[in-house]
Amino acid sequence: MTAPTTVQTNSPDAKGLKTGALGLVSSIVVGVASTAPAYSLAASLGFIVASGGALLAGKQAPGVVLLAFVPMFFIAVSYQELNRAEPDCGTTFTWATRAFGSVTGWMGGWGIIVADIIVMANLAQIAGSYSFTLIGEFGVPGAADLGNNVLWSTLAGLAWIAIMTWICYRGIEISARLQYVLLSIEVIVLIMFAVFALVRVYSGNAESYSLIPQWSWFNPFTLDFGGVLAPAMLTAIFIYWGWDSAVSVNEETSNPEKTPGRAAVISTLLLLATYAVVSTATVAFAGVGTKGIGLGNANNAADVFSAIGPALFGNSVIGHILLLLLAASILTSASASTQTTILPTARTALSMAVYKAIPERFARIHPKYLTPTWSTIGMGVISAAFYLIFTFISPNLLSALIGSIGLMIAFYYGLTGFACVWFYRRTLFSSARNFVLRGLFPFLGGAMLLAVFVYGLISFAAPDWLTDANGKNVTILGIGAEAVVGVGGLLLGVVLMLIWRWRRPDFFQGKTLSRRTADLVLVGIEGRTPVLGLPDSGVEALVIAPDLSNLPPGQKAVSAEDDEVPTP
Repeated sequence: MTAPTTVQTNSPDAKGLKTGALGLVSSIVVGVASTAPAYSLAASLGFIVASGGALLAGKQAPGVVLLAFVPMFFIAVSYQELNRAEPDCGTTFTWATRAFGSVTGWMGGWGIIVADIIVMANLAQIAGSYSFTLIGEFGVPGAADLGNNVLWSTLAGLAWIAIMTWICYRGIEISARLQYVLLSIEVIVLIMFAVFALVRVYSGNAESYSLIPQWSWFNPFTLDFGGVLAPAMLTAIFIYWGWDSAVSVNEETSNPEKTPGRAAVISTLLLLATYAVVSTATVAFAGVGTKGIGLGNANNAADVFSAIGPALFGNSVIGHILLLLLAASILTSASASTQTTILPTARTALSMAVYKAIPERFARIHPKYLTPTWSTIGMGVISAAFYLIFTFISPNLLSALIGSIGLMIAFYYGLTGFACVWFYRRTLFSSARNFVLRGLFPFLGGAMLLAVFVYGLISFAAPDWLTDANGKNVTILGIGAEAVVGVGGLLLGVVLMLIWRWRRPDFFQGKTLSRRTADLVLVGIEGRTPVLGLPDSGVEALVIAPDLSNLPPGQKAVSAEDDEVPTP
């Protein structure tokens, strides 16, 4: 095999990724599949309903799910608008650097990387366990028991990480084609699950504890914000997380300025419809009790669908087939998300390496597959290491990851919202569209996520916030594990950033990717719309120095942020 090559920041061929490989539909599939709808609901809905056996959102869980969509939609709009200006696969890293400077940008990129690495541990655990569950449904003796065995489920989870890393390494098109298949299975089974549950509830053939859906379920504003709504929102935000993968592959997408942003917005809308129906159906059939299959039962929190499935589908032949499909959908969901989690992380690392914010070896591109080499393989290896560490310390820690990841998501999504406002600050009032899409929506999204981050962190830090199935508090050094993992992950980034800043200060001195101030671009070059060319974009010749020292004779320059006002 030919040795991988390194793409330099001054290359006219961008970062070396395969351009034009994905269209709008493929980008939407990547965005929706990255959220892993079946897995996300299975692993999160119980924690939205209750915590430690005590009700949290309870019957109003569907309302919390709907409310969590609001900041997600606002931030998706932020991604769309920022991507119009700078379609860089580093997304938050690049945009926050351009808006606020190198330190904030580096932490934004780290937020993406650490959230993705940590969630891989939870994804791998689910994929490994469900592999044996699925085999057991085919009648293989003892297979289901192996799914509950820490050693065997861990080995299976590591295998899934290795397989999906290899697929991502082989090319973006192969990854997208596989997502078509996996996502189709997942969505069909989720719709089937919801319809089956609602038909049984409304026909009177459900369980004694089943509930008829009420409009009050969709009003979360009666809940206490600090103690209930904020932490429930952080968990609900987790189930939407992942649509930004559609934007992280922007440099491999046709029409990169428009297609990725549209895909991100459409992905969030599709997720809203799916989650509204499925969460309502699940609460209606299972109820929110703390016994049996109730969603308030701490024993069911880590995987509500496994608890509900047998009671919903029964012991008939058809019931067993439906249980098999349910297990298959959660397995495909977790495995699909494992793959699509690797994609954005590898590309964020690639962009950071191109701008010398991390070691340049992570900028290497395979000459045949046109995928990041070190970034992709490194993501798989580091994820496997974290998975082993968390499992070795305690398998119960894996259940603490959901809330901690919610903190990291709120951090870098919120940062992106604020970056959008500041990025376009000079032209916010140039039109109603700019004010709403580049100012109002991004600011509200960032502010909402900042609020739930602060209040959620306070709740997560309580020693008795999260308990395991045995009623034991899940803590680290006497502090709630979700708070420790979330904040600890971000603080680790601060340490790594300071070390790299000491060793290689170029990025932090603005030499490779500078903060955007009043950049100027040439007008009318080959009919092109004035855009800001990044160092790897191949159009850096369009950028004019603030003092106009490199302005060609007879040419005009305009502000990249306001192309209506000519410069002197």
